[in-house]
Amino acid sequence: MTLTALATVADAAGPFRRVMPAPFQRRLRAHELRLLAAIATGVPMTAVAQTLGVSDRTVRRRIRLLCEEIGVTTPIEAVVWAARQRLI
Repeated sequence: MTLTALATVADAAGPFRRVMPAPFQRRLRAHELRLLAAIATGVPMTAVAQTLGVSDRTVRRRIRLLCEEIGVTTPIEAVVWAARQRLI
């Protein structure tokens, strides 16, 4: 599924769609952008960890912290948010 398709699905969700958070207050770091781009490709977290040279646990922690910071609950929402912000 492409990023455009994900955004379309999110837009079509109707009354159950989450309201996107307020504008993010800082620039994403390079490793955060690489993480979001890797998630967007749809590869397993193990492959993302190998690509970034970190452990699976580190990838999951970074994803969780990034989601909390930008105000979303899932990695897919984080990717959609980043795509809408034209970051990836």
